[in-house]
Amino acid sequence: MARQAGSLVPLVLGGLLLSCLSVPLPAHALSEIQRQNPPAAGESDETAPYLIPLPGEEEQASPEDDTPVSPAPSGTEAPAPNIERPDIDPDEPLPEVLYDLDRLPEPVRRMHELIVEACRSGDVEKLRPLLGTGDDGTQISLGGLEGDPIDFLRELSGDDEGQEILAILLEVLEAGFVHLNQGDPSEIYVWPYFFALPLDKLDARQRVELFTLVTAGDYQDMKTFGAYIFYRVGITPEGRWLFFVAGD
Repeated sequence: MARQAGSLVPLVLGGLLLSCLSVPLPAHALSEIQRQNPPAAGESDETAPYLIPLPGEEEQASPEDDTPVSPAPSGTEAPAPNIERPDIDPDEPLPEVLYDLDRLPEPVRRMHELIVEACRSGDVEKLRPLLGTGDDGTQISLGGLEGDPIDFLRELSGDDEGQEILAILLEVLEAGFVHLNQGDPSEIYVWPYFFALPLDKLDARQRVELFTLVTAGDYQDMKTFGAYIFYRVGITPEGRWLFFVAGD
């Protein structure tokens, strides 16, 4: 589902700022995904974040599937990976871009499959049991708000049923991915791989792949910003859906 200029993804970094956070906006509008960190001292309230709340109260379970998704082991708290910018050493080779899902650990492959199935169902409610709860809840904002996550995703979507956000999530998960922080407690699999690669280093084929998510204008804006800041998904090696966020 390619995004074209003037389509549902008018990303204008540094453009239109949100002045009323109580009015939901289309999930795809990166120009409307402002920085989700609290404003710094002296920073205008106009740059305040538009956040998606944390997950609801449902227990983790597979939609229409009796096979449970194994949660991350309890008792230890691994350091959280940086979901705003990847922890990439500029002196090291760039992470390998992967497409083969068979290279994923079984718990990661299973969670990826369940999220894709939920997206293709057209029912945003199918995401609820995959989001987790409490300390194992999926981070779907760079900050946090109270409220039901599915209701909010539905309101945030450009349509009434949340199918636009499902389409975006599906596109992200159908892109190539990277395996970051290997052997580290913050090890993570991230979609799409653009998150971990310098945008000005993408080749022609990779830019075509990027343009299935954003427009050419968005690409230029993100190059100026210095990073890919559209939606990305992270899954831990244990199969925990760690985050689905956009912004910087």
